[in-house]
Amino acid sequence: MYSKKKLLVETVFETAKKELPRASINSLSNYLSSLFDERYDFSRDERSFTRYYKSLIQDGEDYNIDDITLLYLSKYIGYKDFEDFCSKINIEGGDGSTTFKLGFSDILSEQTPQVSITVNPTFKMPEFMKKNGMGFMEIALLVSLTTGSIAFSKKPNTQAQGFAGILQPGPKCMYWDKSEYKPADCDDKNPVYSERVPFDYEKFTYFKRIERKDTLTAENAFGKVWYSKYNGEVEFFTDDGTDPNNGRELRKATEYIIEKYGGVAEEE
Repeated sequence: MYSKKKLLVETVFETAKKELPRASINSLSNYLSSLFDERYDFSRDERSFTRYYKSLIQDGEDYNIDDITLLYLSKYIGYKDFEDFCSKINIEGGDGSTTFKLGFSDILSEQTPQVSITVNPTFKMPEFMKKNGMGFMEIALLVSLTTGSIAFSKKPNTQAQGFAGILQPGPKCMYWDKSEYKPADCDDKNPVYSERVPFDYEKFTYFKRIERKDTLTAENAFGKVWYSKYNGEVEFFTDDGTDPNNGRELRKATEYIIEKYGGVAEEE
């Protein structure tokens, strides 16, 4: 069974490698995670795919892969299920070497889309921030926050110094307002703030939902945005974490996800 799982995982990564020839194992794992979610509505994070490869291929050790994952791994390379895959391979050995033979009679039963991608790591943050709601006024506010007008600390109970040396307490809570976190009084009974969370400077400053999906391309966003998919809807964010709207863990957006769901303006 180990040899068959090893061959299955190796073939899966080799197939993905044909679609992303320059990708590393981690990038391929990220791609497979997004593709399986999109194609089969089946969720496995990229770390799982990386563990399969590291254990079975690099370390040469057996690894327990559940039946449902084996099913979709087999489907990805054109087989009905893992049993079908096993029935069409022949493993020969005995002299210290092992030879694998695959049957490809119906390997193309499910077409795998070919993806041609050019990666350009250049990313102009000022333009990106401007198009996604971080214009000059917001940047000016951030500057004022760090130069003394108002200062927030990562620690909710830390006081900050304002004008004339007057100490002013920073916010201790914040709430999600559709696309970004805003400060809130922890004791405010307004139901708008019912989902208050402890103030976190980094999330408050850097974690935002990208409202202008139409500004995203593989060239300016690959490796720099995360996404959440829920009920068929995909939302992009500027930092890692969880989607405040549904609690789902965010994933690093692959070129495939950006090209399919980016470049699309939100409906009014």
